[in-house]
Amino acid sequence: MTDRVPSQVHARLKVFLAAARHLSFTQAGEDLHITTGAVSQQVKTLEDWLGFKLFRRLARHLDLTDEGQRLLAAVDPAYAAVDLAIGRLRGGALSGVVRLRSLPSFLAIWLVPRLPKLMRRYPAIELQVEAEDSVRSLRDGEFDLAIDLNDGTYPGFQSTVLVEEEIFPVCAPALLQGRPTLDAPDGLDHYPLLHDMTAWRGSLPYAEWERYLKAIGAPHVNARRGYMFNRNQITIQAAIAGMGVAIARRTLITDELESRQLVAPFAQSVRTGKRYCLVYPAGALDDQRVAAVYDWIVDEAREALSPQQAAPGRDPAPKR
Repeated sequence: MTDRVPSQVHARLKVFLAAARHLSFTQAGEDLHITTGAVSQQVKTLEDWLGFKLFRRLARHLDLTDEGQRLLAAVDPAYAAVDLAIGRLRGGALSGVVRLRSLPSFLAIWLVPRLPKLMRRYPAIELQVEAEDSVRSLRDGEFDLAIDLNDGTYPGFQSTVLVEEEIFPVCAPALLQGRPTLDAPDGLDHYPLLHDMTAWRGSLPYAEWERYLKAIGAPHVNARRGYMFNRNQITIQAAIAGMGVAIARRTLITDELESRQLVAPFAQSVRTGKRYCLVYPAGALDDQRVAAVYDWIVDEAREALSPQQAAPGRDPAPKR
C-alpha cells in the first residue's frame, strides 16, 4: 500500500502550483497573500522532502526542472478538479439574478464565449446582461457589476482593474495591394482611417488614432479623416471588409490576426492609459451571488489575458 502524503506536503503543493503557474515566487505570493520569502521557503522544504529540485532559479526568472514539469502535470488537473467540485457545490446553493453591464465589444468578443463556463459552475444564477457604450453614465442602482474602459477612476463606486489596454493599427491584407508601402506611420496618408467614436468614457471621435500617433512620435499624420463607427467590433469588421486601417485593441483581437483576416502593418503598439475595469457599488460583494460572479470574471481575466497585457506591478483583484 502506498504511503499517504502528509498534510503539510499538500499545503506546500498548493504553493508549488502557484509558483509553477506564474514561474514567479513574487506573483505566487501575491496570489496566496504571503511573502515571496515564504513561497521560496515552502518550495525549498517541499524539494527537500521530495529529494529533488522543482525549479531552476535563474538570474531573472524561474524554469521548471523535468521533475517539476512532471509534478505540475499531476498536481494541476487534480486541484482543478477540486476547484470545479467546490464551485459546483457552492453554485448549487446560490440562486437568483445578477445584473451585469458591459461594453458591447468586450461583451461580444471576450465575455460571451466564456459565459457557458459560468453557467456550469453556477447553474442557478441568472445573469441579466446589458450592453451599453461608454457614452451612458454608470448610475447606482442600475447594475450589480459593470465592465467599463476608463482610467480606473469611478467616483461613488469601487473597481478592480482587469487589464490595461494596448492599441495598434490593423487592416485587411488586400487593402495593401496596389497601394504605397505601409510599413511606417507616414504611409497612413495614402489609406483611409477607421474610427471608433466612443473608444472610452468621455473620448472624442478621433481619440484612439490621435493618442496612438502622438505616442509613437507621429502627431503630424492627419488622423481626422476617414469613416466613423460607434462600436469597436463594427470598426474591426469594416477593416476586415477592406474599408481602411483601424485601431485594434490587443484584448479584443485574437482570431482575426491568427487567421490573417487582418494584419498589423507596423508592429508598434502603445498603452492608452485606459483599463478594462470591473465596477461595482459599495457593498455589492456582500451579496454572495454577486461575489461569485465577480470572482469568476477576475479569475478568467487572470487566466486568459497574457502577461504582456496585464497592467504592470498590479494585482488585478483587491483583497476581499
